[in-house]
Amino acid sequence: MSPVGGASSRWRGIVAAVLAAACIAAAGISAAFSQDAEKLFVDDRSGARLAAGTLEGQARADALALSRIPSATWFMEGSAKETKAAVADIVKRASAEQAIPVLVAYNIPHRDCALYSAGGAKTTVDYIQWIKAFAAGIGSRKAIVILEPDGLGVIPFNRNVAGDLEPCQPEKAAPAHAAAERFAQLSRAVEILKALPGTRVYLDGTGSNWLSPGDAADRLIRADIGRADGFFLNVSNFESDERVTRFAAWLSDCLALVTAGSLEAKNCSSQFHPATFDDVTTWAETDAAYDRAFVEAGLTRDPAGQKHAIIDTSRNGAGSWNAPDGKYEDAEAWCNPPERGLGRRPTLKTGDPYIDGFLWIKVPGESDGPCHRGTSGPADPARGIVAPAAGGWFPEQARELIRFANPPFDAGK
Repeated sequence: MSPVGGASSRWRGIVAAVLAAACIAAAGISAAFSQDAEKLFVDDRSGARLAAGTLEGQARADALALSRIPSATWFMEGSAKETKAAVADIVKRASAEQAIPVLVAYNIPHRDCALYSAGGAKTTVDYIQWIKAFAAGIGSRKAIVILEPDGLGVIPFNRNVAGDLEPCQPEKAAPAHAAAERFAQLSRAVEILKALPGTRVYLDGTGSNWLSPGDAADRLIRADIGRADGFFLNVSNFESDERVTRFAAWLSDCLALVTAGSLEAKNCSSQFHPATFDDVTTWAETDAAYDRAFVEAGLTRDPAGQKHAIIDTSRNGAGSWNAPDGKYEDAEAWCNPPERGLGRRPTLKTGDPYIDGFLWIKVPGESDGPCHRGTSGPADPARGIVAPAAGGWFPEQARELIRFANPPFDAGK
């Protein structure tokens, strides 16, 4: 997954299928983010603002309107010196406005399993130096760090909780060590970032259409979730609030039970069992299963003290896209799906004890890529047009996101 939605989302279908077959504790915003510092930073130099300068009419109005909503700033590659300066620039400008910036660190080795968003640091040493520079740019100021989207969803040569080898097997990764290296890289990154006094750090919990809570919990624990503030969900994805907020609670509960030694991660209930994934009415069965698990363990559920979620709501107002059955060889449902909408506006005041924030992490209006859906292209057959390259501004999609927004969004004229 990249700032543009990333083709690594292709792995979700593969991994989810494997998991479906196999699948049978930080307080809320702390004193670091007190009530007088709940303002999220709006960058007046964002990609949306820059895009507006190249557009006219409604397309320009759309880009300007989106640029006025706080969204994350992604940091990819660049030297340690360049990264430190770029991070410091954002954080200093945010601090001057007494606002909190949302920063995405996206430079892990073997990023995106060497697919469309391939890249990242060449070695662990390079990555840790980059993270140290990233942290130095933040310094003592406040920031929320979204640490490596897909970092725990797509791991080279990883085995899931059922012991099955997963399909991410890049040529340049060492089969015997790659997965352990990924957990060590993230654990060290958490340690470095959490040494900062005003920084909150969230690790990849994937999403409600991807890993099971048990598999996500196992990976989070190995990446040192105990030191981090929580996990993020739904980045660059489209799962509805109804699904992803319930998944957030399940993952938090699963983490609490596993950390207490009362349950093995592979036995955590999920969206696959006892619930049926495609039938949300059955998800109450998984809710009840967690209720029973706490009772059987002799534990009291403590949402305030358990690990919390950050949820990306930038494009989930209309939920996920279900392509017509059999129409496409590869529907690529993650890639610029049509008629999706903006979701909840970014906020750190959620009213949900399991959720620290609803944020726009993916920048709405930026393309996920060409999206050929199993054809030879160049046009996206679901749209009849050639979509911009990954990361490019996509006026037609921006208009759709605004048109189908839930709650409604007024872009003006």
